[in-house]
Amino acid sequence: MDNIRFLLIFSFGLLVFMLYQQWQIDYGPKPPVPAAIESAATNIKEDLPTASGMPEQAAASTPVQANVAASASASASKTVKIKTDVLALEIDLAGGTIQNLDLLAYPVQQSNTVVDAVRRMAGFEPETIDRNPVRIFNAEQDKIFIAQSGLISSEGSVSAPNHYTVFASSQDSYTLQDGQDSLTVPLTWTDNSGLTVTKAFTVTRGSYEIKLAQKIDNASAKPWSGRQYSQLLRTPEKQSSGSALGGMRAYNGGVIYTEKDKYKKIDFDDMREEVLDTNTKGGWAAFIQHYFASAWIPPADQDNHFYTKWLQQDDRYVIGSYSPTVTVPANGSVNLTASLFAGPKIQPLMEKVAKGLELTVDYSVLTFIGKPIYALLNHIHNFTRNWGLAIIGVTFCIKLLMFPLTQASFRSMAKMRKVQPRLKELQERFADDRMRLNQEMMALYKKEQVNPLGGCLPMLLQIPVFMCLYWVLGETVEFRQAPFALWLQDLSVQDPFYILPLIMGVTMKIQQGLNPTPVDPVQAKVIKMFPIIFTIFFLFFPAGLVLYWVVNNTLSICQQMYISKQIEKAGLAS
Repeated sequence: MDNIRFLLIFSFGLLVFMLYQQWQIDYGPKPPVPAAIESAATNIKEDLPTASGMPEQAAASTPVQANVAASASASASKTVKIKTDVLALEIDLAGGTIQNLDLLAYPVQQSNTVVDAVRRMAGFEPETIDRNPVRIFNAEQDKIFIAQSGLISSEGSVSAPNHYTVFASSQDSYTLQDGQDSLTVPLTWTDNSGLTVTKAFTVTRGSYEIKLAQKIDNASAKPWSGRQYSQLLRTPEKQSSGSALGGMRAYNGGVIYTEKDKYKKIDFDDMREEVLDTNTKGGWAAFIQHYFASAWIPPADQDNHFYTKWLQQDDRYVIGSYSPTVTVPANGSVNLTASLFAGPKIQPLMEKVAKGLELTVDYSVLTFIGKPIYALLNHIHNFTRNWGLAIIGVTFCIKLLMFPLTQASFRSMAKMRKVQPRLKELQERFADDRMRLNQEMMALYKKEQVNPLGGCLPMLLQIPVFMCLYWVLGETVEFRQAPFALWLQDLSVQDPFYILPLIMGVTMKIQQGLNPTPVDPVQAKVIKMFPIIFTIFFLFFPAGLVLYWVVNNTLSICQQMYISKQIEKAGLAS
């Protein structure tokens, strides 16, 4: 029994250590950037003709035209507004850049009528609620995050429009009407040489994917050759956009997906230290944040070159890709395509957009367990339409899966409880002879067919399941602002009244009373502190995670009481 208690204490310490490690990653001091790296980054910046984030090849091929276009766009920049059932965005005619994109179905904050009512009763004003939709792309200079795209002319070809060039539009706004499945917004640019580019953005009902098609019509007498590029430019957020991981921040930075490395994070420190320069078939480049992702996705069947840049002067970061060179014959045309995903990290939706895009929902090293748990949660939610009930359903399923182990565990603990008086008697008799005490205890265990480690395995198995749910509930956007019942109107944040953590502490205390008391008085005192310690921890955990633990404890209490009664009826050999 002492071994069981030791393993429980060790497991709890391991859990605390893992949480501390993650805290250090998110909040701990960052190592200074070596001088050599700073010098290299400066050289990269100096190689750029502008602070635009444009690929070196594009800037080098049209530096004059880029600067002229930039001046023109600064003086006469107009936008085209687009609204669908789920998106509201603006496209700047200077470059056809996507900016100020709002997610209409996701408010920044959701009001809680129960909490507001309690605050009024207590004499406080309700909290100020920001009901504006979450903004992904932002044109504000101190928060800039935009999606750029354009063409890179090859040497000897006439200049093509990049993300500085001013386009023309026949309308200032477009709205997806009722009964309309998709909407296409064309922007046009024509050069005196006879080159015409039509940049068309297509949005679809219920979708967070924006399809880009650049049609190049070459009416000149010479062929045109060049490449298409697409990139994201942003300034890092000063603070995390939200936290649901028990007070720890989710990853906020760059990501690429390639055939070789699959899913790879490239944070802002990485971009400062090293320039990404890699080729792959298909793939995608993204900036992700808590619950939301933005990714440029070039065609999956073409070879793409991915890159990153750090624009040191403005502390802005670029991640993107460009296509292979294409040639448009004289009096011919070519279509170049790409897709932009900008929305919530809903895995079933992302799987349909691009291979591996759902991996932006990161369940850490326990992804192999987290993904099946998420799939089960999603399946149950399809029937219950309530994520709280889905968590309860998953708890039942996990309990059922572990039933044989927990059954054996509780039987072992029930038997240990029955032999507890005899263990205390042995301890008193052989207090001065530790070796003899251990021999007598092992003989008693053998005689009564008690395994002192029998209750250990199910408890240890609960730890990875708990950690998986910790990440699943914190990373899955479906739990964001998801109501359960009564005062629990957001399962992704802590209980506003701390009622659920207190219930969890009570259930843990009841369960503790059903277990045998450790023979060692020091261990007994430590074990008695567990419900208090865990209650304090759970005060700051997502309500959905605490709900799982309450239901799990309740089921365990019922199962353990039933088994203990069976053991008492059957009796033990004296």
